[in-house]
Amino acid sequence: MSSAVERFDNEARQKFESMGQTTVYRGELLRHPVYTRVLHWSVALFFFLALFTGFGIYLPWLFRWFMPIFGGGPLSREMHPWFGLAFVFFFSLQALNWLQPMLWTAADSRWMRNIKKIVSNEEKMDPPDTGFFNAGQKVQFWEIVGGCIVYLITGIVLWAGARTFGRIPVAISYVIHDISALIMLGGIFVHIYLSTIGEPGTFQGMIRGAVSEAWAWTFHPAWYKQVTGRDPVQACEEARRRLDSKQ
Repeated sequence: MSSAVERFDNEARQKFESMGQTTVYRGELLRHPVYTRVLHWSVALFFFLALFTGFGIYLPWLFRWFMPIFGGGPLSREMHPWFGLAFVFFFSLQALNWLQPMLWTAADSRWMRNIKKIVSNEEKMDPPDTGFFNAGQKVQFWEIVGGCIVYLITGIVLWAGARTFGRIPVAISYVIHDISALIMLGGIFVHIYLSTIGEPGTFQGMIRGAVSEAWAWTFHPAWYKQVTGRDPVQACEEARRRLDSKQ
């Protein structure tokens, strides 16, 4: 099974790389190839389309001002489940793309125990065993995996309606569907903050596909060492000395 997933993922990467381009300049490292970036932005697009049409359905008195964008309330109601299915579809491909680096390790447990120091910037660099993804990113990933399963189950119940599943399952599905959406939305807000203000340079990696070496040794030192063979602390000190010598 894993070999089949790897073959599919590798073939998809190669196909998208032949259609797109990732330029890596001196002092940068390849972070996300074209295929990964296409999946990421497809997931983001359909998440927000499903979110906005969902808001229009559940809180029309508050969000009716943007419903004309989607052709009005009735059309939004028709489009919402299709946007949701597209979100789940593209995230399923993203999950296959990131499955291996998203597996939990002992390093992630240590990261979580030190999360207070990390988020408060008491430490200038993430723990030395932080790999391609840190524990916080993995928690959000698996939360979205769980959320997609919840969306799919409750969404089918809501789509088919009370005539198929009965009034009580539909009522329960409404509540679970909404709570799951709010949880995921909260995580997305944190994700947007960290990828822009919290960890400068992260957003660039998902736009251009490349990140600076300084970003890599600061936030993902184990990954930096894996791809360069250099010690991240030593690389940081050398860069600091070069900067000081120019002043």
